[in-house]
Amino acid sequence: MYEMLAELIGTMVLVIFGAGVVAGNVLKGTKSEGMGWIGISIGWGLAVALGVYVSGTVSDGHINPAVTLGFAAIGDFPWSQVPFYIAGQLMGAFIGAVIIYFHYFPHWKATEDQGAKLGTFATDPAIKHYPSNFMSEMIGTAMLLFALLGIGANTFTDGLEPISTGLLIVAIGLSLGGTTGYAINPARDLGPRIAHFVLPIHGKGPSNWKYAWIPVLGPIVGAVLGSALYVLLLG
Repeated sequence: MYEMLAELIGTMVLVIFGAGVVAGNVLKGTKSEGMGWIGISIGWGLAVALGVYVSGTVSDGHINPAVTLGFAAIGDFPWSQVPFYIAGQLMGAFIGAVIIYFHYFPHWKATEDQGAKLGTFATDPAIKHYPSNFMSEMIGTAMLLFALLGIGANTFTDGLEPISTGLLIVAIGLSLGGTTGYAINPARDLGPRIAHFVLPIHGKGPSNWKYAWIPVLGPIVGAVLGSALYVLLLG
């Protein structure tokens, strides 16, 4: 249960800083409005680094069901703990999104764009093409796991793994994230999407549940493939 609580807190920190940078970019009237994709990518990278630092000494800082499942698929994590980690991650992501709702409270009313409001919480493709969108999430998460295993194999990263992981997230965001908003984390998308659905956000639109399966299933498939590929080639 300590590990589950650590994953909850780490994922909450991840979403507070990650969804927070998106909100600051897309909601009307913020001082950071329109900062652009580079700012969002850097913000998410720092969010991951901080989430891992917060939870890493207790749970190794997965803060992502895809990471948990990818490690379990290659025998680096016990399957018996997978449900507890994922439960903590989903709850943490939901709580983090609720906190962002209250932090930006007056800006929801000032923003008319329903897509911008949803984009603060969950991902949406630049061009809706479900096979390509699924492929993007799968490739992005495969690269995440492939590189994470590589980072972990280098002893020079001891103590610096969260920073290295954060830089990896920035790289994925800048290189691969422009197609779907790079969820690469089922909890990061699903927990806040549920928050968007249940919160009384002023003038919100639909939560786009037709698309919601892609940022959940795509990262899971990609994580298993990326982990298996690393073991096959370099393990």
